[in-house]
Amino acid sequence: MSHFDDGRIPPEYSSYIGRKVFFLLLLTGLTIFFFVLSISLGAVRIPAIDVIKAVLGQSQDARFQIIVMNIRLPHALAAFIAGAGLAAAGAAMQSILRNPLGSPFTLGISQAGAFGAAFSVMIIGSGVMQSSQVGAVTISNPYLTTIIAFIFCMLASMVIVAIARLRGATPEVMVLSGVALGSLFGAGTMFLQYFADDVQLAAMVFWTFGDVGRAGWSEIRIMGIVVLLAVLFFIYNRWNYNAIDAGDETARGLGVSVERVRMVGMIVASLVTATVVSFLGIIGFVGLICPHIVRRVIGDDHRFLMPASCLTGGVLLLASDTVARLVLSPHVLPVSILTAFLGAPAFLYLLIRRRIK
Repeated sequence: MSHFDDGRIPPEYSSYIGRKVFFLLLLTGLTIFFFVLSISLGAVRIPAIDVIKAVLGQSQDARFQIIVMNIRLPHALAAFIAGAGLAAAGAAMQSILRNPLGSPFTLGISQAGAFGAAFSVMIIGSGVMQSSQVGAVTISNPYLTTIIAFIFCMLASMVIVAIARLRGATPEVMVLSGVALGSLFGAGTMFLQYFADDVQLAAMVFWTFGDVGRAGWSEIRIMGIVVLLAVLFFIYNRWNYNAIDAGDETARGLGVSVERVRMVGMIVASLVTATVVSFLGIIGFVGLICPHIVRRVIGDDHRFLMPASCLTGGVLLLASDTVARLVLSPHVLPVSILTAFLGAPAFLYLLIRRRIK
């Protein structure tokens, strides 16, 4: 009689699950650590205990309370939410497209969202241009900006899904398609910039740099709701994604509606990308690298891959943003520059190692 027959869980399976749970707990601890560290470090150093007191509204120092609640807490929350959302979107795309190089950035979806947001801000007038470096673009209608960015993200996503359905389409072909889409929408953004005046041009160039510091509490609420609902949706579909990882035919044999799961998954991933891009600009490679880091440690099981990817994305962007704020202090380096420096070598490594199914 096996362990399953007598109702007991085999020790091997318990150890298998235990390692994954331990990794999730480790990531949770790292999230708390980097969250406090990100708020603590800056032009004014705030002790960790004062950070905790300020977040709880119990700080005795009014200056610390203002700095934490008005500047650094929104900054840290935006970094974590954006990192978690992009990593979740990347993990979902890699599964439903069965492409290990899939992510919002490599498939051109981020660039499409950036063009949509630029179009909304410059043509429709959903943003207010300013000439100062801080807050170069103030989004006056975040809902309209997100909707327009989402529409263009969906256009890029539908092209990717159509290519994915072609018989014999390889990951290389899909990545090249993403390069083409990224170039196309990048050219569209440059077209808008060509007809902009000096202030608009400077503002839009600065806006395209991904920077979590531009998000206020209203933007954080919108991003938080969208990312939370998307992550819950991805976790709800964890078994469908596990089945698709085994192949489309296998998934259909298990009763999974592959085309519906693929289409809805791309829609949700595009919504997350559109929301982040429309508020923060393009932040590359987070959605590509984080799921690969998690897969290396705990494997492909989406019961653990999805939450672990979210935490890894949040930790990576929190740590990157902290370094970006300090490396050229008092100047603040946009976090997208640092993630590009980190992500590009990792992307080349994935190509060189031929980790493509």
